[in-house]
Amino acid sequence: MNLSIGIVGLPNVGKSTLFNALLKKQQAFVANYPFATIEPNIGIVPVPDKRLIELAQITQNEHKMPELPPIIPATVKFVDIAGLVKGAAQGEGLGNKFLSRIREVDAIFQVVRYFKSPDVHHVNGAPNPENDLAVINMELIFADLETLTKQHEPKRNPSASSGQVKEEAIKWEAIKKLKKGLDEEKLAKDVQLTNEEKVQVKELQLLTMKPMVIVANVDEDDLGKDFGKDIVVICAQTESELSQLDEEGQKEYLGALGFFESGLERIIKKGYGILNLISFLTAGEKEVRAWTIRKGSNAVEAAGAIHTDFIKKFIKAEVVAFGDFVQNIGWKGSREKGKARFEGKDYIVNDGDIVEFKIGS
Repeated sequence: MNLSIGIVGLPNVGKSTLFNALLKKQQAFVANYPFATIEPNIGIVPVPDKRLIELAQITQNEHKMPELPPIIPATVKFVDIAGLVKGAAQGEGLGNKFLSRIREVDAIFQVVRYFKSPDVHHVNGAPNPENDLAVINMELIFADLETLTKQHEPKRNPSASSGQVKEEAIKWEAIKKLKKGLDEEKLAKDVQLTNEEKVQVKELQLLTMKPMVIVANVDEDDLGKDFGKDIVVICAQTESELSQLDEEGQKEYLGALGFFESGLERIIKKGYGILNLISFLTAGEKEVRAWTIRKGSNAVEAAGAIHTDFIKKFIKAEVVAFGDFVQNIGWKGSREKGKARFEGKDYIVNDGDIVEFKIGS
């Protein structure tokens, strides 16, 4: 699934430091999995998933393999978007380039400066996270208002079908609601629209309709503090230092700080979650792999994530829950204990399901 997250923020908030740490993860990932593509402003990074190691060990033992099968995790694509400045919606800084890049992503991570270093200049004087966040949101709102202002009330068209007339009316009603909400400094995603209205305005690609997460870039001493339940707290400088260490060194560093996972891992998992994604797993001698699908996807849609031909040729899916697969030490034990079951096209795949698809010729 080719979904991406844009990292945005004012200049000097630690966005580049954070992204460079993500790139270190990408480079390590690509070294082992050459199908991932590197671009200067894109980081394709693996989603942490400890289940894959367990599956690989079980698969090795079940098939008496001399070594672990290849492990291929799910991935998230992060896009480093040029630093935003006040007035971007009117073309200041990299204005239009910034806005065009952000339209291309599926979700937005807003990096906000909480760290206090006097050596790092702040574009708006003294750091003020609340004000900085307001600047980012207002630029996105201004850009969306410009998009909405270009829309016009549909004219009566005698040749239009009743369905088309209805859709245009629904879309115009949604546009009016959105303009009113944005004028009141609300984000488009916080404006109350019906499901039909959301469908009709989706093509407008409004920036503030996208899922958003606030990333608080704090001093290392503040990593344990609570900045709000919906805020991901990281120290970009710490992440940069961690990225220079091997896996054992990272564990020791994190342990000294009192953490079990890095800020980057939390960001990656949050990105996976905010896009409403889950992973189903496949386990065999060829590879152990996590496949990305939308939550609520059925068995046919999951099969299509592996290969589009599987959609037409789908017969059934053999499914085992992850816990049962581990407890019964693989496919053979799960089948013997009756924990493996066959499901049809309409089965809703769960996160962590181990699946083997039966495909026709």
